[in-house]
Amino acid sequence: MSGPADITARFQAAWNAHDMDAFARLFHPDATFVNRFGTYWRGVDQIVAGHAGIHATIYSDSTLTIDPPDVDPISDDAAILHFWTRLTAGAAHPAGPHQVDTLIMAVATRRDGEWRLQASENVTLVNPMTGETVLRP
Repeated sequence: MSGPADITARFQAAWNAHDMDAFARLFHPDATFVNRFGTYWRGVDQIVAGHAGIHATIYSDSTLTIDPPDVDPISDDAAILHFWTRLTAGAAHPAGPHQVDTLIMAVATRRDGEWRLQASENVTLVNPMTGETVLRP
């Protein structure tokens, strides 16, 4: 991996393969993650456990597409990433097939030559007046 921007391609590939081992390798062991519903996980084990259940059930047939990230370097070994995602849920979801757009803000750091996520927060795009989910054009 050549830089922090490469994390998003690995994120998309891990999600779409529903590969929790590959998903775990996106994060440092002490990473944090806030999902789109405001659930806070500390440590890669909690992050993976929180995602493994949905990948085995409601998102088992989902796909994720990720736009190229905006990367704001902080130092040679740290950067802030902002990237849009589009989740396409399939028939396994109780609400049936639908799409959701989210914006992820993440802090990526390089340790021992490898870029991984240290902290991430995922926010669903909604209409602020109604709370209704909105898709980007």
